[in-house]
Amino acid sequence: MLKIWTDGSCLGNPGPGGWAFVATNGKDTAERCGCENDTTNNRMELMAVLRALTAAHRHAEVEIHTDSQYVKNGMQSWLKNWKRNNWRTADKKPVKNQDLWQALDAASARTKIHWVWVKGHAGEELNERCDILARTAAESLK
Repeated sequence: MLKIWTDGSCLGNPGPGGWAFVATNGKDTAERCGCENDTTNNRMELMAVLRALTAAHRHAEVEIHTDSQYVKNGMQSWLKNWKRNNWRTADKKPVKNQDLWQALDAASARTKIHWVWVKGHAGEELNERCDILARTAAESLK
């Protein structure tokens, strides 16, 4: 199974941001990162997973490691209700980052995802690597 670590970073919130993922099949490892101006940390967390799933499109099953409760809870708990409520939250407000949630929903429909939450900045090797890549990408915009 392909294992993927993701992370997003933002210098200010909003501000310049970066996203990154590291994917490994146990034998080979690939790293990707990117950046955007005037974004938020949550958008970069979502973008990291979206880019990872897009890159892993040939895999029917993946394991995604994220330190973002926002992404994990959104995908596992909140998404169904948002869609049922016409992209409104429980308190009837529009869902923030709806464009990325919709893209992530479409990308995840092709793949069985096992979600693994990891504590950020706690020494998890590939999570730390993603953090460095995402932060470096964000800093490249300064």
